[in-house]
Amino acid sequence: MRVVLTPRSTICVLVVLMTMGLFGLAHPVFAQTGKDPVISNLRVGQHPDKVRLVLDMSNDLSFTIFQLPDPYRIVLDLPQVSFELPKTARTRSVGSVAGWRYGLFEPGTSRLVIDAKAPLKVAAAFVLPPSGEQGHRLVLDLAPTDRDEFIVASAASIERRMANRTPRVTPTPSPNPPAVPGDNRRVVAIDPGHGGVDPGAIGLSKVYEKDLVLKVAKALKAELESRGGYKVVLTRESDVYIQLRERIAIARRAGAEMFISLHADSIDDTSLRGLSVYTLSENASDEEAASLATSENKSDIIAGMDFSTEEPVVTDILIDLAQRRTMNLSTRLANTVVEEMGPRVRLLNRPRRSAGFAVLKAPDVPSILVELGFLSNSQDEKTLRDATKREQLATGLADSIDRFFLGMQSARR
Repeated sequence: MRVVLTPRSTICVLVVLMTMGLFGLAHPVFAQTGKDPVISNLRVGQHPDKVRLVLDMSNDLSFTIFQLPDPYRIVLDLPQVSFELPKTARTRSVGSVAGWRYGLFEPGTSRLVIDAKAPLKVAAAFVLPPSGEQGHRLVLDLAPTDRDEFIVASAASIERRMANRTPRVTPTPSPNPPAVPGDNRRVVAIDPGHGGVDPGAIGLSKVYEKDLVLKVAKALKAELESRGGYKVVLTRESDVYIQLRERIAIARRAGAEMFISLHADSIDDTSLRGLSVYTLSENASDEEAASLATSENKSDIIAGMDFSTEEPVVTDILIDLAQRRTMNLSTRLANTVVEEMGPRVRLLNRPRRSAGFAVLKAPDVPSILVELGFLSNSQDEKTLRDATKREQLATGLADSIDRFFLGMQSARR
């Protein structure tokens, strides 16, 4: 989204841009030929003095490593690859390693994020050539360290990045492009939550939230466009990570009149189920809403980027800009969805809630977040995995959108 940068916020943006690399190791970059290199396995083992991670690769690949504190993370960036890992490579706790996530970070870059329980240093990082039946292997050794050394190493990565990076200037497009003459379609932005290196919630059957909500988003897009009168913009159309505020920016650049973010939660209480709808509020409606917002707002951190320094500046600007009319329209939209979906699907107890979701902070676009259900509940997960049920969800949401815009037209008469 477009925000006028103050000196303070400019510094924040520079800090984010700087935190990009600890090592830039001189391994050849795989030339893209239409098929991505493959990571076929990820093995993690505890040794007396370190934790060793080994990635089995189809090619010798370049890689970059950097470290981020609070929480402690080791981030490995690779050229765009295809992760074809066995179930044995799924995240788990090994020694000081709390877990890991992997996926497409942005076109051209894949990412592995390693969560650490305590400060770790990169003791070694190298690629082994093929040997016998073994192909190329990337070896990463992580050894215990203290916080001070971790912070120093992280700061060093900033200096290296600033010394070696090539400045790039990206023009900021207008958030409200001129309408095409004769095109009276309503512009709706649909935001499938999470994506790429950020899988979101993981279901009982190990299905990922990011995959299910993308399928619902595509079904909703197809349903709306089949009705005519709508231009639908998806914040992502594939399994790629999109920063939270870039999702807002995509909607505003498209001139969206509505923003709907789709999610599916997972909690410890496996009996809890049902759809719910959230609007933005500085004061959460309840503890559950506050907890959910806190979790969702960590998406950028989960993906290996720390935007905590940006939060105070951007939040202040957005809250100042948020107009009462936008908030009222968001509330009306949320109420319409609950009323329309109530007879069709199971609703969560008190389905209308509010909290400080970062992705809902567009100042001029009515915005809601729809939790389609709980992947921790067997019935909700089964519903979201069923293509026919997803189509029914999409139809109900499309009817809600029709009803909302019809109400707006009636109010103008």
